[in-house]
Amino acid sequence: MDAVRVALLRDVLAGTAWPSAARSFAGALRSSVVRHGGGLLLVGTAGYEPWHLAAHLGDEARWAGLPELSPTLVRHRVRPGDPPHLAVGPGRLEVAGRGATLLVVAPDRLGGGLLERVHGARRAGATVLALGGGDGEGEVRGLAHEALTVDPARDGGVDLDTVQHLVSAAAGEAGPSPRGGGRGRFRDRLSRLADHLTSPPPPERW
Repeated sequence: MDAVRVALLRDVLAGTAWPSAARSFAGALRSSVVRHGGGLLLVGTAGYEPWHLAAHLGDEARWAGLPELSPTLVRHRVRPGDPPHLAVGPGRLEVAGRGATLLVVAPDRLGGGLLERVHGARRAGATVLALGGGDGEGEVRGLAHEALTVDPARDGGVDLDTVQHLVSAAAGEAGPSPRGGGRGRFRDRLSRLADHLTSPPPPERW
């Protein structure tokens, strides 16, 4: 269960800055997609596509009743016959303007072509958030309105995949809950996840 795994991660990382940093970044992401309403674009590098983050954000969007949080995955290589949700190429970034939120996940440097497109989206009015590896820290921080940098060598072995779990879960929890505190939100998410796991499987998406 992802909710249980995230809870265990938070327990392990209690006393470090990571739970708070992930919540802060997730709050900025959720605030941007809700306030601007122009859709969430998620893009990685040519060598790293953030499939798992796309799936987790899609789940959180459904569980939180927040469709704005469900991302469009922008892929560097689109093949003939790909289903529509997997057939969005990098040209989509060139028409991302005011109201759009762009989340860049980059374990290393972006490369000139992607960097140029992200800069173009920002100049056109998109809000840019970056979740990046240590190798591209200066580059990522230079283009983003909000950035969270992950460097396992510096951060005690905490890696980008771990932080993506924390961020996606926190994005679904961010903001006031109709039931009150964080423990209630966690129980609600466990209940929704149990319902999801026992219901008939939906058509394969990712």
